[in-house]
Amino acid sequence: MKLSGKLGLTAAGAALALGATANHAAAEWQPRKPVELIIMAGKGGGADQIGRLLQGLIQKKDLSPRPFIPMNKPGGSGAEALSYLQGSSGDNHKVLVTLNSFYTTPLIQDELAIDISSFTPIGLMALATVLPSVPADSSIESLEDYVQAVKEADGAWRVGGTGSGQEDSILTAMMEAEFDHEVTYIPFPGGGTVAKNLIGKHIDSTVNNPAEQMEFWRAGKSRPILQFTDERMDVFSEVPTSAEAGSDITYFMQRSINGPPNMDPEAAEWYRDLFKTLFESEEWQGFCQSEGLFCDNWVSGDDLAEFHEKQLAAHKKLIEEVGAEKITSE
Repeated sequence: MKLSGKLGLTAAGAALALGATANHAAAEWQPRKPVELIIMAGKGGGADQIGRLLQGLIQKKDLSPRPFIPMNKPGGSGAEALSYLQGSSGDNHKVLVTLNSFYTTPLIQDELAIDISSFTPIGLMALATVLPSVPADSSIESLEDYVQAVKEADGAWRVGGTGSGQEDSILTAMMEAEFDHEVTYIPFPGGGTVAKNLIGKHIDSTVNNPAEQMEFWRAGKSRPILQFTDERMDVFSEVPTSAEAGSDITYFMQRSINGPPNMDPEAAEWYRDLFKTLFESEEWQGFCQSEGLFCDNWVSGDDLAEFHEKQLAAHKKLIEEVGAEKITSE
């Protein structure tokens, strides 16, 4: 049975963009102290890059009277960050940069009792995909080459990804089910570390998102062999899509901003207005274009809450299909 991991793009594309003008009450609220910009992943990964870029743009454009302070909390595949945010109910000076572990970690680690529906949805900044990559001097140039090499390795093929139980391990399990092979999955604390270990040949392949491999790909040190998208991204115009390679797998990671439970409505609107301004900025749209991110539609507030609800259900189904024990084994 072929597994379909088509998550995110359709729901995001269907959502309506919200109005650009915040209400009058939102204009009256402003941060009174530094804002914690919590990143639920390690340094150097896609979420970290995005969080620090946004922080820099806020400072550059003088969009906040108080600074935003990036804080990495990658522990437990993002459980540390989620627990921290849930325990900060009513705090108007914390926001979270998320990825798909926003859904998978609460599902797999249900003992945490994390309820993401209680969080305050701010805005969807981008969708990212994942590129299986190998070292540039590898003989693998196609999906067919990859599957053959993995099968010949007979379980010894080392795939690097971020964390255990996160989207990288889910996608690895999906590929194992789709192509009937087994790998040894090696979790790292962040996507940047994953990319460096591929170049150092401590692992055989990765399932990085584009931003994490971009530096090494442009330097001619790594080679993406596939993109799990419906259409080829402009920046990777030579890399075939999964459909072109004969696979049903498509997969997207969301990059959204969310606040803690019970954030004041005026504060939530201030943050939505702030991040919408960033989303529409030339700098952000240029970053999306150059780094292979999808930033076509601004999704916020209730629309983002609905998006999260659909994604949570889709990931629950996906985990049931591949087996939670399969994606959490190290």
